[in-house]
Amino acid sequence: MKKLLFLCSQNKLRSPTAEAIFSEYEGVEVESAGLNKGAENLLSTESIEWADIIFVMENSHKNKLSKNFKSFMKGKRVVCLDIPDEYDYMSPDLIKILKKKVLPLLGTF
Repeated sequence: MKKLLFLCSQNKLRSPTAEAIFSEYEGVEVESAGLNKGAENLLSTESIEWADIIFVMENSHKNKLSKNFKSFMKGKRVVCLDIPDEYDYMSPDLIKILKKKVLPLLGTF
């Protein structure tokens, strides 16, 4: 069972879409969170420790993750998906991009 954590700024559009999409796949557990104060579901150290792979939507998220959670990041695989904040929740274009970028990294799909 692979544990996937998807992160964006507010956990309102991109990362919850990813969580909804990939939670439908067998063999993976999925969570999502936001990195900014006021996020719908603010990132916790427990989520970082839980995750096998952490997906961030932008490089700025990767930088914030490294800066604010440095002591919890040892040995963690972090993948930047380079998906800008220009999509609505469950947007067909966003879903297509997420599947194209994430599925090859999971190896079994």
